[in-house]
Amino acid sequence: MDALRTKDTSSSGSKENVDVKTHHTTTILDDRRRAALAEVDNAKFSWFHVKVCLVAGVGFFTDAYDIFAINIASSMLGYVYGHNQKLSKNQDLGVKVATPVGTLVGQLLFGWLADVVGRKRMYGVELLIIIVSTFAQALSGNAPAVHILGVLIVWRFIMGVGIGGDYPLSAVISSEFASTKIRGRMMTAVFASQGWGNFTAALVAFILTAAYKSTVLSSPSVTDLKGVDYMWRLLIGLGCVPGCIALYFRLTIPETPRYTMDIERNLGQATMDINNVLTEKKIEADPDAPVERTPAPKASWADFTKYFGQWKNFKILFGTAYSWFALDIAFYGLGLNSAIILTAIGFGSSKSTGVQAVYDNLKNVSVGNMIISAAGLIPGYWVTFLFVDHWGRKPIQLMGFIILTVLFIIMGFAYDKLTATPAATKAFVFLYCLANFFQNFGPNTTTFIIPGEVFPTRYRSTGHGISAASGKLGAIVAQVGFSQLKDIGGTNKFVKHILEIFAFFMLTGIFSTLLLPETKNKTLEDLSNEDHEEFSKNATAQRNSALTS
Repeated sequence: MDALRTKDTSSSGSKENVDVKTHHTTTILDDRRRAALAEVDNAKFSWFHVKVCLVAGVGFFTDAYDIFAINIASSMLGYVYGHNQKLSKNQDLGVKVATPVGTLVGQLLFGWLADVVGRKRMYGVELLIIIVSTFAQALSGNAPAVHILGVLIVWRFIMGVGIGGDYPLSAVISSEFASTKIRGRMMTAVFASQGWGNFTAALVAFILTAAYKSTVLSSPSVTDLKGVDYMWRLLIGLGCVPGCIALYFRLTIPETPRYTMDIERNLGQATMDINNVLTEKKIEADPDAPVERTPAPKASWADFTKYFGQWKNFKILFGTAYSWFALDIAFYGLGLNSAIILTAIGFGSSKSTGVQAVYDNLKNVSVGNMIISAAGLIPGYWVTFLFVDHWGRKPIQLMGFIILTVLFIIMGFAYDKLTATPAATKAFVFLYCLANFFQNFGPNTTTFIIPGEVFPTRYRSTGHGISAASGKLGAIVAQVGFSQLKDIGGTNKFVKHILEIFAFFMLTGIFSTLLLPETKNKTLEDLSNEDHEEFSKNATAQRNSALTS
């Protein structure tokens, strides 16, 4: 009996020693994890931050160019392949909606893959898809078995998948590398490249129209416009050039320290990456060093449903997703149809006929799109850049939705009076540019930023992908709705009511924004709604269980 008691006591003491030792080890690892994260959160602005902004930004420049070039290219396609010099309603819808459908798929797919296999492994893959599919569009041809528009729709869908992947990857990479005080500005700088891509698409269209002026004007008739066929191919094909420049840098960008630390759970590698890219310390890897596993929960379907099954977390996902959905109904409803709206209000309309009318119309549409981009889109992004880390994301988003609601009510309900005279038309264009300004100094930028901040590392890319895909669903709804509704009662007669519908969705965006937290000056770990001290306790319990079993 004494021997048994001695053995029991010995066993109990041994177990206590294991508990103490394991807890001590876990605490040390947790302290080192927090110290490493603090290095990222408090890092001074450096050349590496600039590099991340440039590499991610070039992707968004390419995305916007490729998405919005079709706005002008569809007019060119109509002159070459359309009936009566324009695409049918369904043809126009097909070439415009194919990319948002592909983008929705890409956002969900790459958002999930970036959390499963890593940000670095997927970064560059999506850009490669964009480059190949953009080049393929420029080389598309007509054949008896398949119409060129069918070929373009397929390639634009594939391009959309690549563009979709860019959203969660660029957002999360710039978010996870940024220090807390500049995170909003870094993510805004990346997203602001969209405005330049939009402007450049219109500028290139204008340059091509001027370059091919003599070719277009010397065409025998409006049914034989070979010069316009060159123009749309160059307009779309040039979209792959910036992507080719950025590809190498994307493929060589390091993995984010948060992914290495919290998902691969490799503290040593994460610490080395932080020192090598964000500080002046350079550390060489020791191939024989044991891997130190940080105390962080693993992603799984059960953990996903448990995390988002809590109202405090689900309401944030719903808030980011619905806000983006509501915003994109108006943003893409306007952006992909600005040529139609400019024509509907008679802005820059040509009174010429024949091939001269073709040239004048393409020039006017290009100039109109440049005006909209330069007067509204680009300034809106950079005003957000100035205020996002001072005012905060939530106030900017709320302000944007409120002002957009008012603007769309005015443009919709006063549409007839605002388009009755040339002077009134200029007022409409001013309001239209103002709407573009407050979309970007408002929810278009903040709906991109917030989902890249509010979810835990293991679901950050997935959460951003779900939110962004909801936005693209809004873009698809807007494009299909615009196409099917605009001609009710006559050509472009229903446009004013579409603007009123946009006002309703801007109003609903106000309420979804109220579900969101303010994220400025908070670390990503603070925003994840998780108790990080609990990770250490759980890790200790798991290790003890493994050691004593």
